Formats: sequence, structure tokens, C-alpha cells
Amino acid sequence: MSDREEEIVEERVYTIPLKKAWIAPIKKRVPRGVRLVRSFVEKHMKVDNPIITPEVNEYLWKRGVEGLPRRVRVRITRDVDDIVKVHLVKGDRVDSTRV
Repeated sequence: MSDREEEIVEERVYTIPLKKAWIAPIKKRVPRGVRLVRSFVEKHMKVDNPIITPEVNEYLWKRGVEGLPRRVRVRITRDVDDIVKVHLVKGDRVDSTRV
């Protein structure tokens, strides 16, 4: 990576539903969830190979292979070189309860 700061051209925030991954067998849920995140980003940002940051990967894997979250809130950035990265949104509660 170069020493200069990355210049962000475009930034979007999405809540990605991972409901389809729950159809998969128990031992294949998180790998399918990662593929769902990748395909969602490819579709919405029109890019072939997005970079999923380790923080997003750790969030998906933190409850093991069986405990995939229902949804994930991400911030997707595109820089000058047309490199798309997927970051985790921190401080946002996705699954808020009704009162």
C-alpha cells in the first residue's frame, strides 16, 4: 500500500440481509454469508472483486460457523483506483427492539 492517504470517491452505507444463508446446512452458514456479502457488494457497486475487511469477516465469524447474524450493517467505499472495500459500521444497532 502507498504512503499517501486513500482518497475516497464514493461511500455508501447498507444493511445487508443474510436470511438466505440460513437455508444452508449448519456447517456452511457463515461461508455462504460471506459469499452473500460479496455478491451484494458486487451487484450494488458494480465491481468484480470487492475487498472484505477483516473486521467484517470477524463479525460474521464471531459466533462460530453456525451462528451467523441475521443482517450486517456495512460501509462500502470506492477509492480513486476503483478499489472497493467493505467496512463494518460501528455504533449502529441493527436489531433494535420495539418498545
